Amino acid sequence: MSGPGTEDLLIVGAGGFARETAQAVRDAAAADLADGRAPRWRLAGHLDDDPALHGREVDGVPVLGGCGLVRERPRTRVVVCVGSPRDYAVRARLVRRLDLPEHRYATVVHPAAAVSGSSVLGAGSVLLAHCVLTAAVRVGAHVAVMPQAVLTHDDVVEDFATLASGVRLGGGVRVERGAYVGAGALVREHTTVGAWSLTGMGSTVLGDVPAGEVWAGSPARRLREADGPALDALRADGEKSGRGPETRMGSPVR
Repeated sequence: MSGPGTEDLLIVGAGGFARETAQAVRDAAAADLADGRAPRWRLAGHLDDDPALHGREVDGVPVLGGCGLVRERPRTRVVVCVGSPRDYAVRARLVRRLDLPEHRYATVVHPAAAVSGSSVLGAGSVLLAHCVLTAAVRVGAHVAVMPQAVLTHDDVVEDFATLASGVRLGGGVRVERGAYVGAGALVREHTTVGAWSLTGMGSTVLGDVPAGEVWAGSPARRLREADGPALDALRADGEKSGRGPETRMGSPVR
């Protein structure tokens, strides 16, 4: 079943995050149908630059070809689902390479996510199952929020950030552009996680994490400078060491 409000959706990437997003799209469609509504999205397929995947299916979803095919389907919405702790700047690089207008990007929210009416989400962001946005939370563009992450009142998560599974943010936390917060990390209220930094899994963050650094432990401490791709992204954004200036977030989508 589909209707006039149903739009085709391409998922850029075919790895773990992309597969999780595809499942979220299917779960959302099932929930829409159960409520008697036409689905918001019709899953058109994956795009991936690995030629070995072209023509194959990933969890029953076809891989149609390389990422450049987004330009051949101008009416199809897009969500970019790539990235890992080993290279968490790749999503930003790919979005920059595709150079699509903001209206092309979809925002995917799993039906089991809880998003308050006072919270806003940017284009291209993905919220997976059982994540919670409590009150007046602002999530920028192309942000990945993994299952069971909790964002509490007045949190701000800037463009291209990643919150891995089970992250807990206290009230008034700011996660700056491109930062990666590892699975199960706890972040104290009114602290800042700097741009393109990496916070290790299970960490307890009690104070600000500077931009472009890797912190881990309980309490979290500096381990080293971030790897090359993250520092390249930091330099490309014009940031300086330590806390950088506030970055412009993508236009919000309710």
